[in-house]
Amino acid sequence: MPAYDYRCTSCEQVFEVNRSMSAKGDEHCPACGSVGARVFSPVGVAFKGTGFHNTDYKPRPKDPSEKPAEKPAAPAAACPASTGAGCAGCAAAE
Repeated sequence: MPAYDYRCTSCEQVFEVNRSMSAKGDEHCPACGSVGARVFSPVGVAFKGTGFHNTDYKPRPKDPSEKPAEKPAAPAAACPASTGAGCAGCAAAE
C-alpha cells in the first residue's frame, strides 16, 4: 500500500498514513484528532536536456560537416506487363 503525507488542520503536524488508493474517508491527526489535509510534494524525477529518446539515441556523424550516408536507390523492378503494351506511368510504356 502507498504511503501518503497529511498535515493536521489544527496543530500543523505532518504525519504519514499507509492506505489503499481506493480508500474513502478522512484521516485524523494522531496527536489531536483533527482532520488532516493531504500534502502534495514534487516528484523525484526531473527530465532535463534536449530529447529523451527520439533525439538522444539517433546515430550522429563524427564530423559536423559530414552528412549521414544515404541509402542506395532500389533497382527498378521489371514491368509485369512488359510483354506488349505496358502500363500507364510505367517506364516500359514510354
